[in-house]
Amino acid sequence: MGTDLTAVIMTGGGGHTPVERLVARAREAITRDTVDKLLQVEPVECIIVATDSPALASTLAACTRQGDRSVIVDIDPPGEPFHFGHRLSQILADHDIERCLYIGGGSGPLLTIEQWGEIALALADAEKTVIANNFYSTDFAAWTPARALERASLPDTDNELAWVLHFDAGLPVQTLPRSAATQLDVDTPTDLMTLSLHPNCGPHTRQYLEGLNLDTNSLEQVLDALMDREAEVFVAGRVSAAAAAYLQAEALCRKRILVEERSMRASGRQERGEVRSLLGALVADRGPWGFFDTLSQMGQALILDSRVILAHRRSWPPAADRFYSDLRQPEQIEDPFLQEFTTAALEAPMPIVLGGHSLVSGGLWALVDAAWSRVEGDVPRRAEEPTPASGQVSK
Repeated sequence: MGTDLTAVIMTGGGGHTPVERLVARAREAITRDTVDKLLQVEPVECIIVATDSPALASTLAACTRQGDRSVIVDIDPPGEPFHFGHRLSQILADHDIERCLYIGGGSGPLLTIEQWGEIALALADAEKTVIANNFYSTDFAAWTPARALERASLPDTDNELAWVLHFDAGLPVQTLPRSAATQLDVDTPTDLMTLSLHPNCGPHTRQYLEGLNLDTNSLEQVLDALMDREAEVFVAGRVSAAAAAYLQAEALCRKRILVEERSMRASGRQERGEVRSLLGALVADRGPWGFFDTLSQMGQALILDSRVILAHRRSWPPAADRFYSDLRQPEQIEDPFLQEFTTAALEAPMPIVLGGHSLVSGGLWALVDAAWSRVEGDVPRRAEEPTPASGQVSK
């Protein structure tokens, strides 16, 4: 008996500038790896890839069937404005899907065949459920009955998918344990650099990333600092409690963590110009060079969610400028402040990694895992303090 379980991968091929298309092509490579994995997951009967990318559609044309599993390319209607919820709902109806495993094109790049299989089996055995990687900001989710989405307010983006399936459609929800595999989602070039250094990067994705010649020098220095008991690593931005806890438990270095402006976009504070950041105020007071000089006195490496500082300034440069900043290419940036800020970061006396929200959420898990993959010898996996000897007093 079939499971009626269909995977739906939605991968946009858009991007108005070369650097945006660079990230979009990476998501396409991740999609190819995900398709290859899902073709080996028994409960998955069909894989639908919804895309507006002719290149991805052409590539997947060679993967139309493996055994009794088929791959269908569903091209986004040309000339129509894209709305995530409407597009997904239409796919569910057109293909009469009973159980749906939705996957955003850049999500789950580190998940193994076995892990996808566990999610699929849990869905195949359920009558009414939604299983999500993140309830509050969904990147991939599995649910049944699939048409329950019709009872929900169709969301603009996939971030709200688990939320509306639970509160609007009434499905009980369960979230997956947080890890690099479940939390990493490729949004920016920094995520590509992180992925390029992770041992579980898929073959299509690794081949693509190796052709980009990404400048990962500072990132590799940060990985070394994470495993150095004498170093202190400063992490700042929209850091989740779970990511901070993982960093505290698993990285060997000392940690300095500053959490600022979580949910600044979802809450509307950014749009209303209400974002306030301590680090943003420090940049305004001392300028970019003074800012990085001050922070270099507080640690040996910096992982910075630079978008909080931009929002504090009530300035939001275009995606291309933000991406070139992440790539450490200030000469490509048109926004004067961001160009100066990025140049100062490159000239700072410590390694600095700039990025967006994903850098200090799923990216932290992936960075710590990548750091451990570089460690040689028998080193304890967790950064726990030694147990006091008998007779000693714990402080």
